[in-house]
Amino acid sequence: MAKKVLIVGGGLAGTIVANGLCRQLREEISSGSVAITMIGATDKHMYQPGLLYVPFGKMREADLFRDQRKVLDRRVPYIVDPAKNIDVEKNVVTTESGKTFSYDYLVIATGSRIRPDNIPGMTEGGHWFYDLEGARKMRDALAAFEGGKIVVNVNAPHKCPVAPLEITFMLREYLRDKGVLDKSEITYTYPVGRLHALEPVAHWTVPEFEKYGIKSETFFNTKEVDPKAKTITSEEGVTLPYDLLVTIPPHSGQQVITDSDLGAGGWVPTVKNTLLKEGSDNVFIVGDTTNIPISKAGSTAHFEADTIVDNLSSLLKEERWARDYDGKVFCFVETGMSTGTYVWFNYTTPPNPGPPSQMIHWFKLAYNRLYWLSARGLL
Repeated sequence: MAKKVLIVGGGLAGTIVANGLCRQLREEISSGSVAITMIGATDKHMYQPGLLYVPFGKMREADLFRDQRKVLDRRVPYIVDPAKNIDVEKNVVTTESGKTFSYDYLVIATGSRIRPDNIPGMTEGGHWFYDLEGARKMRDALAAFEGGKIVVNVNAPHKCPVAPLEITFMLREYLRDKGVLDKSEITYTYPVGRLHALEPVAHWTVPEFEKYGIKSETFFNTKEVDPKAKTITSEEGVTLPYDLLVTIPPHSGQQVITDSDLGAGGWVPTVKNTLLKEGSDNVFIVGDTTNIPISKAGSTAHFEADTIVDNLSSLLKEERWARDYDGKVFCFVETGMSTGTYVWFNYTTPPNPGPPSQMIHWFKLAYNRLYWLSARGLL
C-alpha cells in the first residue's frame, strides 16, 4: 500500500515541498509506493512579496498571480477545499466540504493572515499592503496624498520582518518624487524599545532614519485608532495624529489550527531543528505556521521546505533522518525605489546589514521575476 503524504496549504512552502518531493521520489511515485496530495483554499497562487510594490505602481496585479495547478507538479492532485479540522491523533484531515483525507506523513503549511480587526478602528482608519485589496486602497490614498503627517505603525507578530522598513524608505522616495516631501512628515512606530526586533538591524536603521529625517516612536503597542479624529494611540498612552496611517497589521495563524487545538493564535509548537510538531514524528510544520521565533518570511519558508523535502524523502526511501534546519533566513531590503541591502542570519549567526546599493536592488527585482522558479523548487 502506498505511503500517503498530505500537504495542507497551497502557498510557497507547501508548493516547494510538493514539487521537491516529486523530484526526489520520482521512482516511488511512478511505482505507486508513494502518493502525494495537496489541499488548498484557492486555485490561484499569489506572489505575496510583490504586494509591497503595488501601492507605488511598481508591479502589475496580473504579475502577482499564477494558476496553482500550473505551479504544482502534475503528479500531485490538488484539491481546492480548505481544511476544517486536522486530527493528528487519528492521522485524518477533514475539509470544509466534509471530505476526509488520511495520511502517513502530514505537512502543515497553512500560513498566516492579517488581523487589523484585532485593534479598534484599524480596519477603518488604516492602510496596508499585506493583501491585494489593502494594497489597492493604499495606492489610491497615496495618489491623493498632497502632504501631511504619515504614521507607519508596526504591530506584532507580523510576517516579512523587514517590510516595515522597506515601506518607510519607499514612502519617503515616493513623496520626494511626487514633490510633496517638504510638506510631509513620516513617523515610524515599533512595539519594542528599538526600531527592529533584530538588534543589529535596529542599530543599522538608526542612522538611516536620521539621514532621511524619519521620526520614530518605540515602545508603541497599538491600543486603538480613531478614524474620525485621525489619531492612533498606544497602550503606553502616546497619541499620534496622522493624515495617512500606513499600518503593518498584527497577524495570526489560520483558524483551522486554532479549531483543531494545534496551537494558540494559530501557531503550531514546532521543534526548531526538525520542524516536526512537538510530540510528533510524522507531522511537519513549515513557513508562517510554525511558532519558531525566527522571521516569518518567504526565504524562511523556502529553506524550511527544502529541509522537509530532504527529510521526508530520506524517511520514505531509507527510513532515516537526513539533516536539521539551521534557522537560515535571507531577506532583501529595499531602501528606496532604486537601492537595497540584505540581511542573512541563522540560529547562531546574527544579521549584519551592509550599505545599500543599486545592485542589490536589481537583485531583488530579479528575484521577483524568478519567484515562480523558486515555487517550483528549481531555485
